[in-house]
Amino acid sequence: MRAGGSPGSRGASLAVLASRLRGSTVGLILMLCASSPAFAQAPSRPPCREVGDAPFLRIDPAAAARLAQIGLDRAEIFARMRGTSIPETMGCWAMPVGNFDSQLISVGMSQWNYGTGSLQPLLVAWRQSFGSRRRYKRALKALAPTYGRLLFSKHCLKVPVRDRCRDGILAAHEGGRINPVLQAELTALFESDAMLQVQTDAYLTLLEEVRGEVLRLFPALPITPRKVRWAIDTRVQQKSFPKDEDVARVRAKLAVMGADERRGRLHAMLDWYRGLAQSADQDGVAKDWAWNVAEWGCLIDSGQVDDEQLDLLHLTFLRSRTATGNAGRWQALTFSRRAKIVLGVGSVSGVRDGACRAGTSSAL
Repeated sequence: MRAGGSPGSRGASLAVLASRLRGSTVGLILMLCASSPAFAQAPSRPPCREVGDAPFLRIDPAAAARLAQIGLDRAEIFARMRGTSIPETMGCWAMPVGNFDSQLISVGMSQWNYGTGSLQPLLVAWRQSFGSRRRYKRALKALAPTYGRLLFSKHCLKVPVRDRCRDGILAAHEGGRINPVLQAELTALFESDAMLQVQTDAYLTLLEEVRGEVLRLFPALPITPRKVRWAIDTRVQQKSFPKDEDVARVRAKLAVMGADERRGRLHAMLDWYRGLAQSADQDGVAKDWAWNVAEWGCLIDSGQVDDEQLDLLHLTFLRSRTATGNAGRWQALTFSRRAKIVLGVGSVSGVRDGACRAGTSSAL
């Protein structure tokens, strides 16, 4: 059946797929979609296969040895994977979303998407994992009978995607969101065992890139869990890190500042965040910015920002102010995510962690 069929044909396809997968998490999701077209817009997380370790997931021993150099053993790798998925997919392996941010489709625990070209390699890797075209087509028919051919078409596997792919994906949107059938099929695909391995492999590649960047940015300093978490989130959301010349320039300025001036500079950074968050074209921070400003201001005033945090906050500022997605629409959110990791206190997507305890002696 071609993509973008009538509502009746989509409902029939959904019922068939649900019956095939009855009793599984995917089947439950599909039946929820069939009974409630607004399911994808629900404020609570839908049932999902949650990100975490599983016995069948493989990690290459050589990669494991390299990642151990920055404190990432198997348990920590999956803990970091879980941590990455929380702001991206509420802890789910799939959680597909549509074109709200001009990326056509974003899906998977790291929200790989067509727009940046990060999704296409995962789809190709999943197809190749079967080792036979017959097994691949059988799996695709079971998991994505309506939209599978579109998702894996040559037009959708190109970077950037071709117009035929874009038109097909946009036609599968209803009210600005992907329709329930595409939502369910992407969920089934990205919750399958084979795709969990593909996602794990992709995340391990990302972690190896993070390892190289951490060693570059902090060559003579201890590699702490905070630095690793900060670097992972930077790589996931923004892909690249500050350049050596920019890092050296900012660190040289900070090195000659006294404690009072450093606090003043941090407050200036906070003023930038506050003004940006309240501007007309910033999204994703409405529930967070006021609480963050109050708590982070308290941390600064009470001297609870140490040298490592000072450095990481300025590196965060370097990248946040150059976040260009949707013409800078997510700069305040970008800063919120990283600052929460750095300070151990913050609110992102309405989820608050930590609190400022005034009265601590100055760390600056």
